[in-house]
Amino acid sequence: EILSFFIYRKIFMLIIIASFPIVLSGYLIAESGIINDLRSLKIIGWTTVLFGILLYFSDKRENEKSLEINLDLKSALIIGFLHIFSLIPGVSRSGIAITAARFLKFDRVNAARISFLLSIPTLFAVSVFGGYKIYITESFDIIKLNFTSIILSFIFSYITMVAFLGYIKKASLDVFVLYRVVLGVIILIFAYLG
Repeated sequence: EILSFFIYRKIFMLIIIASFPIVLSGYLIAESGIINDLRSLKIIGWTTVLFGILLYFSDKRENEKSLEINLDLKSALIIGFLHIFSLIPGVSRSGIAITAARFLKFDRVNAARISFLLSIPTLFAVSVFGGYKIYITESFDIIKLNFTSIILSFIFSYITMVAFLGYIKKASLDVFVLYRVVLGVIILIFAYLG
């Protein structure tokens, strides 16, 4: 998938363009400290439920668009700007990208492929920013811990992506919707009654 990402220059450029909004917004939010104000159980609970419901409605569309043929500048920008919502705790990065792609009439597998490809520049930017923050701490233990985390994250992410793509070829996203709604409701109960 990554090889085709570099082979098809058009897709490469569109994915880079789609990544600009979240990279820029993420940097501004991280530097401003606003993110700390968003880390409340109420916000996490409501966003978990809300974006689960949006995923449900987006997945009920019978869509047939493919990444190689139908991804254009307009679609890339729409997905890119909606991707900014994933900076809010409780909003899944891959979930919002898949939801946006499904609303734009991409089929499940291609929506997931767009989400995974979009994660490459986004997570690369996060890694560089995080790596710099780690570097200036000059703590060998923290550097070693983060390097181990990166390796383990890569292994489990690869396994998850393969399993996920195999699953959505045959099934809907309802199980993820149910998970998000149930989890969100539980969080909201703790937030309001805890």
